[in-house]
Amino acid sequence: MAGVRLALVSDQHGNDIAFRAVVEDIERIGVDRVVCLGDVAQGGAQPAATLDRLAELTSETVLGNADGFLLGDDGSEELTAEHQEVRDWALAQLEERHLEQLRSFPMTVELEVDDTKLVLFHASPRSYEDVLLPDKEDELDPWLVEADLLAGGHTHKQWTRRIGSALFVNPGSVGVAYDYHQPEDDFKLDAVAEYALVSIGPHAPGVEFRRVAYDLDELREVVLGSGRPYAERHIGMYRT
Repeated sequence: MAGVRLALVSDQHGNDIAFRAVVEDIERIGVDRVVCLGDVAQGGAQPAATLDRLAELTSETVLGNADGFLLGDDGSEELTAEHQEVRDWALAQLEERHLEQLRSFPMTVELEVDDTKLVLFHASPRSYEDVLLPDKEDELDPWLVEADLLAGGHTHKQWTRRIGSALFVNPGSVGVAYDYHQPEDDFKLDAVAEYALVSIGPHAPGVEFRRVAYDLDELREVVLGSGRPYAERHIGMYRT
């Protein structure tokens, strides 16, 4: 099989309006397979709808740290009262089938596509909390595994580089995208949904990063009507 196209999606964080925009774009351009790199439901106002849309894609999905948080893993960072209140609210929106869906996500997924070995994870093959950024001299040991393509999310930034013999791709964030270089004292989220296309064929994998706009007014209406704790502050983080 030659010329296989994969869509890499990650970090929806319960924003199904953004996820819908990505799925519509994927359906318009056509791909052979969709894979998800985790952090599907926690954070936004539509945790159940986002999980349901993912289930319809029948994609492989790896477990993210925010997915683990919903399943009871408090992680290594200090939790605020807001984080815990939003988690409790999100859990109240989910049915047992959604929790079973989350529990079914493995920490890593390995695929063989057209003689190309893919290793998929949320942050690194070792942990869903490791951080890899393009402007940091990070220790690369967690990512040095046998693969032709490495794919992970977690940092909400679209970028790619070589790690050992593999191409590493981060597709960015579907649901919580932002300008990585904006001033910290004016931090805003953008109403765009990010993902990546990976083309696999007889040569080295190729990558195309995509950004799809969605309706911020629709998202505002959904968030404010959802009952999510701190809803006004949450939607106020988006750049208008």
